[in-house]
Amino acid sequence: VQLQASGGGPVQAGGSLSLTCAASGNTFRSHAIAWFRQAPGKEREFVASISWSGGSTHYSDSVKDRFIISRNNAKRMVTLQMNNLKRDDTAVYTCAGANSIALASVIPEYDYTWWGRGTLVTVSS
Repeated sequence: VQLQASGGGPVQAGGSLSLTCAASGNTFRSHAIAWFRQAPGKEREFVASISWSGGSTHYSDSVKDRFIISRNNAKRMVTLQMNNLKRDDTAVYTCAGANSIALASVIPEYDYTWWGRGTLVTVSS
């Protein structure tokens, strides 16, 4: 599966932005998808993930209750709705796929072997 993230851009603190991860390939339905981000000078961190069916989701504590991940398998897309954005959310956001049918919360990062190109989100005050 090939992945491409889009939807990034500048946004004011407190605002919202929606990122999209578009996939190609017939195996998308069997892949869990996760969003990761990397801020300047920092290591990559997990943001959110969704299972292959969309039945389970998992969030990092830093975005829980602000971000919502969803997927549409018919359209081969995963969306990350980001609300109440903070300056600390500034980063390059990348989506990744794991060929796994496990619950989103138990899939380790090393299982995400398909990576797309990221999209930059810049939050200003």
